[in-house]
Amino acid sequence: MTGTSSGVAAAIEGELRLLDPTVRASAALLAQVLHPDYREIDYTGRVWDRDSMTASLTAKDGPRPGPMTASRMTGTQLGDGLVHLTYDTETKGQHAHRSSVWRLTDAGWLLFFHQATPFATAEDTATGTDG
Repeated sequence: MTGTSSGVAAAIEGELRLLDPTVRASAALLAQVLHPDYREIDYTGRVWDRDSMTASLTAKDGPRPGPMTASRMTGTQLGDGLVHLTYDTETKGQHAHRSSVWRLTDAGWLLFFHQATPFATAEDTATGTDG
C-alpha cells in the first residue's frame, strides 16, 4: 500500500505542520496534531510522551532548534487508519533520519509515534564534522 493515499497526504500535511515554529510553540496547536498516547524517541535516545514534549516545546526558556527543513518524505498506508512516514531533516547543520506513525482518530490524523536518528552526510565526513 505505497503511494499517496488520502491518509498519506494527511500525515505528510500534519508532519509539515509540526515543522512550523508557530505550531511547535503552541500547546493548543500541538494538541491538534499529537495523539494522546504519543511517544517519541529523539535523536539523543530520550523518550518523550505528549505532555513532556508539549511542555518542552512551549517552555519560554526551552531550546529552539531553529528552522528545520525536510527532504525525501515518503509514506506508506499500512492499513485502515495507519500511515508510516520516513524523511530526513536538517537544522543548524544537524541531520536526522525520521520515522513517524500516524493514526486516524475521531479528531482526524494524529501523530502516534516518532523517532529521529542522527546521521552524518558525506560532506560532514569529508570536512571532519559530525552532523
